Amino acid sequence: MATFGKPENALKRAEELIHVGQMQAALQVLHDVITSKRYRAWQKTLERIMFKYVELCVEMRRGRFAKDGLIQYRIVCQQVNVGSLEEVIKHFLHLSTEKAENAKSQAEALEEALDVDDLEADKRPEDLMLSYVGGEKGKDRSDRELVTPWFKFLWETYRTVLEILRNNSKLEALYAMTAHRAFQFCKQYKRTTEFRRLCEIIRNHLANLNKYKDQRDRPDLLLPESLQLYQDTRFEQLKVATDLELWQEAFRSVEDIHGLMCMVKKTPKPSLMVVYYGKLTEIFRVSDSQLYNAYAWSKLFSLQKSYNRHLTQKDLQLIASSVVLAALSVTPYDRGYGASHLELDNEKERNLRMANLIGFSLDPKRDSREVLSRSALLSKLVSKGVLACASPEVKELYNLLEHEFLPLDLASRVQPLLGSISNVGGKISSASSVPEVQLSYYVPALKKLATLRLLQQVSQVYQTMKIEVLSKMIPFFDFSVVEKISVDAIKSNFIAMKVDHQKGAVLFGSLDLESDTLQGHLTLLAESLNKVRGLIYPPVKKTSKLGDALLGLAEVVNKEHKKLLARKSIIEKRKELQERQLLEMELEEEVKRKKIQQDTVEAEKIRRAEESRVREKQRIKKELDEKDRKFVIEEVFKKKGKRNLEGANLEGATKEQLIEMARKEQLKERQELEKRLQKLAKTMDHMERARREEEAPLIDAAFQQRLVEGKIAHERDQQQEIELSRERHVGDLQEKNRLSRMLENKNILQTRIVSRRQSEFDRLQRERDERIAQLLQDHREIREKRRKLIFYLRSEEERQKKLAEEEALRKQQEDEREKKEDLERKAKLDEIAEKQRQREAEAEERERKDREARFNRAPPVPAAVSPGTTAPAPARYVPPRRAASGAAAVTPPESDRRGLRQVDQRQPATDSWRTDRMDDRRPSAVSGRNDRTDDRRPSAASGSTDRTDDRRPSAASGSTGKWVPPYKR
Repeated sequence: MATFGKPENALKRAEELIHVGQMQAALQVLHDVITSKRYRAWQKTLERIMFKYVELCVEMRRGRFAKDGLIQYRIVCQQVNVGSLEEVIKHFLHLSTEKAENAKSQAEALEEALDVDDLEADKRPEDLMLSYVGGEKGKDRSDRELVTPWFKFLWETYRTVLEILRNNSKLEALYAMTAHRAFQFCKQYKRTTEFRRLCEIIRNHLANLNKYKDQRDRPDLLLPESLQLYQDTRFEQLKVATDLELWQEAFRSVEDIHGLMCMVKKTPKPSLMVVYYGKLTEIFRVSDSQLYNAYAWSKLFSLQKSYNRHLTQKDLQLIASSVVLAALSVTPYDRGYGASHLELDNEKERNLRMANLIGFSLDPKRDSREVLSRSALLSKLVSKGVLACASPEVKELYNLLEHEFLPLDLASRVQPLLGSISNVGGKISSASSVPEVQLSYYVPALKKLATLRLLQQVSQVYQTMKIEVLSKMIPFFDFSVVEKISVDAIKSNFIAMKVDHQKGAVLFGSLDLESDTLQGHLTLLAESLNKVRGLIYPPVKKTSKLGDALLGLAEVVNKEHKKLLARKSIIEKRKELQERQLLEMELEEEVKRKKIQQDTVEAEKIRRAEESRVREKQRIKKELDEKDRKFVIEEVFKKKGKRNLEGANLEGATKEQLIEMARKEQLKERQELEKRLQKLAKTMDHMERARREEEAPLIDAAFQQRLVEGKIAHERDQQQEIELSRERHVGDLQEKNRLSRMLENKNILQTRIVSRRQSEFDRLQRERDERIAQLLQDHREIREKRRKLIFYLRSEEERQKKLAEEEALRKQQEDEREKKEDLERKAKLDEIAEKQRQREAEAEERERKDREARFNRAPPVPAAVSPGTTAPAPARYVPPRRAASGAAAVTPPESDRRGLRQVDQRQPATDSWRTDRMDDRRPSAVSGRNDRTDDRRPSAASGSTDRTDDRRPSAASGSTGKWVPPYKR
């Protein structure tokens, strides 16, 4: 890691590296500077470094480096200049988006461009093989190679920026802008997977914002600006989810918006609520939740009627018709009839969630059908006048389906109304946020409702009806469809009917099915048979034997007495054990009481110390608050007039109260200014209206005068134009007569020019053909040279490869030969060393024999020994003395204390010191120890000899003390 004294030096170094093409090194230099702890103070140079850094990251697609650098830069300028961070992030987003768009346009250009090397071939062979093997088109390959990497990087850029800007009150606007751009990216390129991930990321950010409420720069959702940004982001998320038809994600987005509204306890603007209920209608329509779809349309109608001043009568009628038809489309019976408890619980939870989304707070313990139902909604629409705003066809359809009793003519009268309703719909011009209203959406449900009403009314009149007659009465569906509809209605206990296909008839009956009347028959039969059996065969009572009972009574009394005695002893033992336990418990309680008393005394001391510390802290805090209060009074109210200061009670007010008073005063001034502006605007409106009323007749008079003047001027101009036209006609006739004599010359000239240009055209065409032929020939020659060059390069590469293999083989053989020679040389040296050791051993053996021969020589007999005297004592050891003549005295051997023989070897006088030293190092015959020189002698396996051994004088060399080479010994 390179260190720089100033950031400017690092920037210059990075630019130099970029100029020479080392972009990775330049990026690393800037990354080291940004992440270094030496440059924690913000300066303008760091901003320029960050601009260059993000440009390199985008150019090299290094998202990880960009994220690390932006995080470090956020730490640097969070409290100093957060605008710099905003500019850097905007530049980063702009570069990433621009690169992705350029890649997209480049891929489209490559798809349309002519990319053919051979002008005679339509397609290259490799392209054909790739298309057949890969199974993908050229556009798919170009997208994968060019577009996909940049789109991945752009998506990573959005995620990085959102992660850096999350939960930051100073960058809320940039966070919202980035989220909107990410939504538009997913919408433009149909990225459904990334959209789900993006929604989950934003959802987690809001959850963390509510979870960690002690963050330093946490946004405050109670502020109108912050709340507006968060709401706009969620509504944009909802719009994109519905545009991509991700209905599950759209429902979760609606829940996010509702949770945000519940969190801040503030309803958004009516324009946003229109979008909210409009998207809810689409979601409920797709999920087949007709009841909640109708309630959402009802809420939407109320909002449009109350807040949309530009709503026309036609648009209002269309929305009201949609509300009434949505309410009529709800199934008139309860589908939960006969369902299991688990299904009912799930349905109840689902209904509670959807009811909360449309603004109904239901009690979980009560049934939601008591509040939200089809009948309640229809009565509400009639009472609030929604039905009165609907179209006449819708009103008539409502009366037919809900109030009329026409069992034979109901379907025939409903069918033309449905035909006219299905053609009504379109986009509402005065309410852009409302989805496109198409009344044809409700036609299938209305047909089903008409079928159910007809079956219900027919069942009240008839008991039996032929299938053919019933099919003719219902022209909407085939009888198989009618049968399915009726099965669902019978299951929900709405109607009671049976279809007998064998007789070809439909049987209508009561709502009590056959299984309900027969379910207790078997139980009643069993109870009756049991009673009859009791009457026929009454139970026989057995007589008790008194004697047997008296005999066994004594044994029973004895057993009970023994049990009582045993129980008494057990009770006594338990009492003793209980008393002992009570005594132990009293002792433990005494010990605990003393300990608690001691702990209480210590806790009292700690409490008093803590109270004194708290009082001191409160005193200091009170002083600081008083100083802050005075400072706020001076700073906040110094710009206020004396009137504002006199009316405010500033003596007992705290700092927060003072700030709140100043805020209220500003709000009051702003409201007064708005009132004055409204009054002035109203005055200006009256003046403008009066001015226009006064100038209206003047404008009409001026307009009539201009009409008269214009008519006169038009007639005059028309007359002048006619005269000029006549004059031009006469002149043109004269000019024609004058030029007619040159017509023949003109034809001759024209023929000559045409023939000359035709010959020129033929010549240019021939030259063009020759040039194309020459170009094709050049292309063939270039391709031939390229093929020959490729063949030569491949041959040369194979030759070089072969030479390299031969060289490697030769080196390997040389290495093996050298290893073999080394092994042979080592074996020879081992053999020479072995022979040398043998010669030394033989020389030592001869020397040893000579020494033994000298030691075993008989000593000299004395000259005269008297027979009566005792033999002389053995001669003692006398060390050798140096004689002048150089001869050494020889003494007989004598054993020392260790049992070793002392040997005196005769040596020349000149080398006596060498001989003595060598004798000292000579090994002993008894101990078998070697001297230091012999210890350093290598073994026969090592293949080498020691110089000291080679220099040792041997017996064969005469032991003169001079060094004799081994080959001369």
